[in-house]
Amino acid sequence: MPDAILDDISHRRYNPLRGSWVLVSPHRTKRPWQGQQEAAAKTTLPEYDPSCYLCPGNKRAQGDANPKYESTFIFVNDYSAVKEEQADYRPEAEDGSLSSLLLQAQPITGRCYVLTFSPHHNVTLADMDPKAIATVVDKWTQIYMAHLSPKSPLATAASALTFLPGSQGLDMAKPNAQYRYMQIFENKGAAMGCSNPHPHGQIWTTTSLPEEPSIELNQLKKYHKERGGAHLLEDYATLEAEKKERIVYENETFLALCPWWATWPFEVMILPRKHKRALVDFAQQERLQLADVFSEITRRYDNLFETHFPYSMGLHQAPLEGTEEEIEASYFHIHFYPPLLRSATVRKFLVGYEMLGEPQRDITPEQAAARLRNCGGELYRNKLN
Repeated sequence: MPDAILDDISHRRYNPLRGSWVLVSPHRTKRPWQGQQEAAAKTTLPEYDPSCYLCPGNKRAQGDANPKYESTFIFVNDYSAVKEEQADYRPEAEDGSLSSLLLQAQPITGRCYVLTFSPHHNVTLADMDPKAIATVVDKWTQIYMAHLSPKSPLATAASALTFLPGSQGLDMAKPNAQYRYMQIFENKGAAMGCSNPHPHGQIWTTTSLPEEPSIELNQLKKYHKERGGAHLLEDYATLEAEKKERIVYENETFLALCPWWATWPFEVMILPRKHKRALVDFAQQERLQLADVFSEITRRYDNLFETHFPYSMGLHQAPLEGTEEEIEASYFHIHFYPPLLRSATVRKFLVGYEMLGEPQRDITPEQAAARLRNCGGELYRNKLN
């Protein structure tokens, strides 16, 4: 365990993945809580909603009709944040002026997708069994492959992959450019800005390397160089596997843990025990084990406060196009950022000191991991009448 005194005093914890710090105030958890206690939340959604633009056979916002799909379905977002075609913009030449120094802009193009996880309107990943989730993981892998640069060191690994029956092939137009990065993510619940409860995630590909993956990649490269080829997250996985203090669930290939430096109360990171650069590095059995971890974590989240637990979840992995140094230093991992703090309706906000100073948390990652470990077993709502 961490030094016992850290359970009682305010302290800062270092996040080597970002090169940043988080303030931990465990003594604040001793405050009495007299807030509302909620009853267990039931699922009231229908299996099929004729007004849902993601359900099979329905028309979407701009008139296109969905096929009557039976598993997953992927399409280009009708309201994409970035587009493949747009007016040209050429920044003015750097002439040393204040404008060229302080008012910089970059054009960015890309393609955004929506991926439904199931044809059923009333389920989430927590309701799906690992085999069904594995189909989602396979689709993520296939779309990553479809955008991967043929010059990437990952291309060889991608060419040797096999997939589960029923999850092979993508029905989509080939992108018209080589994109730099692919961000796969899910926003679950209205609290995270999700506008449709039908189970789905998003995939944004862009010509730029986004800020958060860029910060992490710089830290991974630095560690890899300074530690003679070692990998930061591989070393961290080894350390956590030995200590067992923050692990929520583990299998042969993956650890799911509340990281030492977590900002959100029940933040979880999934990472492989050994160095894997991207989805295409995982064999079929390893992708099944990733689906197993997804099932365990999302079910424990829902069981914790007996509600549809909101979160933002995203995969960080090697760029679609990058230098050999960038690809080799990359380490596949997944972030879950959930806002709930004490109950189904009491959430944490990053405000005040946390916006102007640095992030802060009360419950320690060790305490959060212990609570999530104890939330295994059958999904709570399957036991409700």
